Amino acid sequence: MTQTSPPAPGRLDVVFDGGIARIRIVNPARYNAMSLAMWEDLASAVQAAGAREGARALVLEGDGDRAFVSGADISEFGAQRKDPGQIARYDAAVAGAMQALSACPLPVIAAVRGICMGGGMALALACDLRYCTLGSRFRMPAGRLGLGYSMEGLKRMRDVLGTARTADLFMTARIVDGAEAARIGLVQEAYADEEFSQSVARRIEEVAGNAPLTLRAAKMALRHLAADPSAPAAQEVDAAVRACFFSRDYQEGQLAFREKRPPAFTGN
Repeated sequence: MTQTSPPAPGRLDVVFDGGIARIRIVNPARYNAMSLAMWEDLASAVQAAGAREGARALVLEGDGDRAFVSGADISEFGAQRKDPGQIARYDAAVAGAMQALSACPLPVIAAVRGICMGGGMALALACDLRYCTLGSRFRMPAGRLGLGYSMEGLKRMRDVLGTARTADLFMTARIVDGAEAARIGLVQEAYADEEFSQSVARRIEEVAGNAPLTLRAAKMALRHLAADPSAPAAQEVDAAVRACFFSRDYQEGQLAFREKRPPAFTGN
């Protein structure tokens, strides 16, 4: 009798390309589902990218075209979420990954192809910008699985989509395609599948070419306004805004404007 070996465990691939940090979620046998180890590794990877000198933007993407992230790896639940201690560890790992994305000082961009469901949708919502293919499929299937969903996760959905749309997607557990995702504000833009790579690369380049201190201050302000539990205080936001005006990048921005050329920002 032929024995079939279990699928290889998932992993994260981290690549730095100039000022762009890319974290690729790789678990193709399970449509890039997130294992406990991957949740725990993601928080560390995001924190390392945010601290990397010269980094301008962080891109989160799934391996291949079939899926961004299909959710948590449910096949692990029997072994990893069967008692209160395990459930607490798993929930802490998921919360830690979401918090790392939210708190990352870099602009975080989700590049979504294919399936984006459950924990994958939560990951995308924790990013600052989201772009998808028209063929992408979004779903929040908690109601079909009987699992409890954290208030923090629902708050993040509500902050992006509003109460009515959050209730719709959560309570119906219906599938939303890329076009509807863009229409309801789940993503900023949706592109035809064949145009996606080039179009998203252009958006990433635009973000990475802007003044890092300005974007960092804006992200801090947005987190404060959203009442993120770990958000900076108003005084910290104000200090970050003031620092922009004393930076060399502020001088460079004015000079480039006068000289009618693209600015060359350094983050200083």
